Amino acid sequence: MKSITKFVGLDVSKEKIAVAVADEGRGEPRFIGMFPHTVEAVRNLVRQLDGEGVKLEFCYEAGPTGYGLYRLLHAMDVSCTVVAPSLIPKRQGDRVKTDKRDALRLAQLFRAGELVPVFVPSEEDESLRDLVRAREDALEDKLRAKQRLSKFLLRHDRRPTKPMKTWSSTYRRWLDSLKWTDRREQMVFQEYLHQLDEIEGRLKRLEAAIHLEATESERAPVIQALQILRGVAEVTAISLVAEIGDFRRFRNPKQLMAYAGLVPREYSSGSSRWQGRITKAGNSHLRRTLGEAAWSYRHKPAVKRAIKKRQEGQSARIRDIAWRAQDRLHRKYMRMVSRGKNHNVAVTAVARELLGFIWAIACEAERQMETSTPA
Repeated sequence: MKSITKFVGLDVSKEKIAVAVADEGRGEPRFIGMFPHTVEAVRNLVRQLDGEGVKLEFCYEAGPTGYGLYRLLHAMDVSCTVVAPSLIPKRQGDRVKTDKRDALRLAQLFRAGELVPVFVPSEEDESLRDLVRAREDALEDKLRAKQRLSKFLLRHDRRPTKPMKTWSSTYRRWLDSLKWTDRREQMVFQEYLHQLDEIEGRLKRLEAAIHLEATESERAPVIQALQILRGVAEVTAISLVAEIGDFRRFRNPKQLMAYAGLVPREYSSGSSRWQGRITKAGNSHLRRTLGEAAWSYRHKPAVKRAIKKRQEGQSARIRDIAWRAQDRLHRKYMRMVSRGKNHNVAVTAVARELLGFIWAIACEAERQMETSTPA
């Protein structure tokens, strides 16, 4: 019996799911209705649409609801695709947006093959990503807490009598010694300082958990291998692994560079070709991490104590890739700066090429993991 494919578009929100179906062919998609966003309602929907000789293909946009629906449908042996919202084709002049219209449009475009899928991480990779991003949030909170306290001290003209580095241990001791005659100002100062202490404690707990994952998790060999690169210490390495997941899903480093949004924009027509700034169309967390690591390649190539220690136990091939990265990226940075390029532009170019070396080392580490695992 010939199977019939039904393309199901889901517009997913916190409480409701709008459902539309497009059958094979060129017919108009039809709206099925609104369903509660619950496990039982999704199971009933699948039973309602399923039948003998029917193949179901579900899709929905990536968003704040995460990948729970994707995993539920796969557990029911139903195909599901999570699509990139920013790459959904938009009609010029279309100014009406409703859940029903969105679901119908998704079903229609999915049937036409116009939707771009996103990578769905495993539950383990997603939890690792949440851990790393929680640390990023704590760092942002720490910066804001410092700014609030600094502005409070500035308003009241409280500053150290001796020169000292801001936020050093000496500066913190000076803060602890401050006294205020007004009890309201004393309360404000104590609360600002207490908030900063709380955030720093949260950061220590998160970094301890990250260290445990970097040394004992299933992805630990890849994390350890990446750390032999200059500028890629433990937190940076685990951030790269958390954001990228399986490196070998990219056939070549250029695909990974495009995923990170580090490739230039381009407009070519006929004999003319124009390239501009980077697209920034990819993973912003990954792009920021790479930018921070790329600044290390301003310095001349060298394998000093910290990197030498991280190289212990790594294969000669991985060490060779890391050394070639140092040499090539430093020369690239110096060459671009000597030609008058802005330092930020040079660092962005270095970050793009650094990602290629990261891909090579991670793929090699993943292959070594497979060969070392007993059958």
